[in-house]
Amino acid sequence: MKYRVIIQPAAAAEMDEAYLWNAEHAPESAARWFNDLEATIQTLDSFPQRCPLAEESKAFDVEIRQLIHGKRVGAYRILFTVVEDAVHVLHVRHGRRERIHPREQR
Repeated sequence: MKYRVIIQPAAAAEMDEAYLWNAEHAPESAARWFNDLEATIQTLDSFPQRCPLAEESKAFDVEIRQLIHGKRVGAYRILFTVVEDAVHVLHVRHGRRERIHPREQR
């Protein structure tokens, strides 16, 4: 089964913010990084349940899963939920950032 991948506005804004930071600090690789991030997200169209539950899943009423993009200090957590035939990408956060709390979602 193929899933539709929907990037929510908050996730899109976080992706743009990360790209701008990368463009400032590593301009020669920022576009490639962004394209790789988008390609990683699109892999969620097939078997998104392969990804483990995120720690945040405990604090919410829905299953939140995560897919890691990148390595070590450059890793980003792609947080998403699966609803019927769609994957909703909720956030794209640097791996060193604090976990999301329910109060942030209000």
